[in-house]
Amino acid sequence: MSTECTASARKSRGRPKQFDREAALSKALNLFWRHGYEATSLADLVEATGAKAPTLYAEFGNKEGIFRASVEHYLSAFAEHSFVALRQADLSVAQAIEQYLRSSADLFTNCLTPSGCFMVCTSSALSSSSEDIANMLRSRHHLQESTLRDYFEQRKQQGEMEAFTNSALLAKYLVCTVQGMSVQARDGATRQDLQLLVDVVMRLWPQLSRIGSNQTAAE
Repeated sequence: MSTECTASARKSRGRPKQFDREAALSKALNLFWRHGYEATSLADLVEATGAKAPTLYAEFGNKEGIFRASVEHYLSAFAEHSFVALRQADLSVAQAIEQYLRSSADLFTNCLTPSGCFMVCTSSALSSSSEDIANMLRSRHHLQESTLRDYFEQRKQQGEMEAFTNSALLAKYLVCTVQGMSVQARDGATRQDLQLLVDVVMRLWPQLSRIGSNQTAAE
């Protein structure tokens, strides 16, 4: 090895290891997903990410900052995939909703991640002392609902759904269904179990998609 190469290798070995923000967030997300916000300590995060506490503080501010960044990481890396079908103009409403539900079922039972929905799992274990975090998660839940509502309104304008369909009620029904699937997955339901639930919803879809303000699914 030349003197120049030897000097370069020594210099490289002496450099401090660069902080990998995405890798750290993936590990922090996994920890919060499994144990919740309040049960996860900064010491747990330091151990899981392999980063020193000053590094985490410098990057995220505090534990709440790490959690908020983890939420954004979850939404972009996982949850956003469930909504891809809603942006595909070539899919019918029924096809898009079926893909949305099946993608959610797949995510909640993925063996590479903790079971259930990260948002549902973490929001269900918060005390009154974490009101800011609870409000943030609540706003994210509402965003999911409003995304579905806006999708239905757009499809109504395009003549692909009945004008009388109650978009807000239908969106709330689907969000409740997805949240229920998350709880089921957390309790041990398999991917097949959740996909069978999606089958039931899709058999009901012709009636569900026509629900008006004064109608029920059974009508």
